[in-house]
Amino acid sequence: MKTGKKNTRREFLKKSTLTTAGAMLIPTIVPSTVFGKNAPSNRINVGMIGTGRQAIGVNLNKGFLNLDNCQVMAVCDADKWRMDLAATTINKAYSDSGKNYDGVSKYGDYRELINNKDVDAVMISSADHWHAPHTIAAALAGKHVAMEKAFTIAPMHGKAVVEAVKKMGVTGRLDSEFRSLPAFHRAVELVHNGVIGEVTEVQVGVPAELSGEAMGPQPNMPVPEDLDYDMWLGPAFPAPYTYHRVHEPRVIGSRPGWLRIKDYCNGMITNWGAHLNDIALWGIKKEYELPITVEGTGVFDRGLWNTLNSFDLHYEYKDGLVLNYRIDAPYVKFIGPDGWIKVEYPGKLTASSDALLDFKPGKKDISYEGTLTDKADFLKGIETGKPCMEPLEVGYNVYFLTMMGLIAIQLGNKLTWDAEAELFVDNNAANALLTRPFREKWLDPNVVDWMNKHQDIYL
Repeated sequence: MKTGKKNTRREFLKKSTLTTAGAMLIPTIVPSTVFGKNAPSNRINVGMIGTGRQAIGVNLNKGFLNLDNCQVMAVCDADKWRMDLAATTINKAYSDSGKNYDGVSKYGDYRELINNKDVDAVMISSADHWHAPHTIAAALAGKHVAMEKAFTIAPMHGKAVVEAVKKMGVTGRLDSEFRSLPAFHRAVELVHNGVIGEVTEVQVGVPAELSGEAMGPQPNMPVPEDLDYDMWLGPAFPAPYTYHRVHEPRVIGSRPGWLRIKDYCNGMITNWGAHLNDIALWGIKKEYELPITVEGTGVFDRGLWNTLNSFDLHYEYKDGLVLNYRIDAPYVKFIGPDGWIKVEYPGKLTASSDALLDFKPGKKDISYEGTLTDKADFLKGIETGKPCMEPLEVGYNVYFLTMMGLIAIQLGNKLTWDAEAELFVDNNAANALLTRPFREKWLDPNVVDWMNKHQDIYL
């Protein structure tokens, strides 16, 4: 039974972030001294859309289930087996911790989860082609949203996401954990304190695909009884079923095939690129700025899996700073007149001189000690009304950087970007690739209208 205090808090969370008459209301969080920090009435209720490998292994087990100021209360997936597994995982975790919990709700249709008025925030862990429709639907319903990378599959779908979150005044965060990794925010701390001088070049590497060799054409397979395949396809157009297109049935730990199919994902260039390029842009303080030129080369796989398997890109900013981005090991290297700082995943930090790593911030220096985890940061953004460490606007800028490179490779051209017009200069082919048609089935009419409105500018 819900208490009056919980309902009061629920109303507060919605009112404190929604835009009214064009002005953002100032949050007034109920103090923890009133109900107790971990009281049910003081927790943020989270719903999970998408319950695959990343959702269960990372977003739940290493994320929300370890935080006392939230409660995961609902799950949704087109794959019933995965949804049931997520529900079991959540119920067991809360039972083991002794929390007063009534059980997680399950939904086969994401719209039903979003329409649950007790859900405050939504974690979008679906396939990339669903990111924009799911996030826009949640934002338009007044839900706070954390969205898995990569941002989406087409820049203008992503633009529509940013505008929806902005219009509704909800908290939005791209769900990359790399700013929370100690070696990565320490590298940026060193750069921001000027130990190598003004950065002139940044180099970014991401690993090659992690699923082995490319997958050629596959024979059709019967759709598993657990999977609502048409719902899984959603805004993507119909295609024959093979589990290599979706994910292996009744297996949660394997890397899904859709990550290597351009209809559902743009591959490693946008996927891991979301992590490493975010660190790069954070370090060079260009989180809201795009380069003015990009050129490069790359090779696409052929067959069912058809994303890039190698690339080498060169970007230049208007101030002359250079960003080089390629398939390599996962790292970011900042280069300045006084040396270089390199951080490699998961936690190796090196420099041109060991003395650079000895720097310790003073009271007047920049310090990132005490940086929150990505999930804790998202919840704090909801509680305070202040921007997260990686708000969706920043996540979109990082994503757009990677898509500029992908488009340059697709066309084999050096591209110039006009930031004011938000178009490539004198290149209709490149501008046409900023958007992508989508199927309207399973999408709420308001979401369809919103996505079309923000694509029409470029058509």
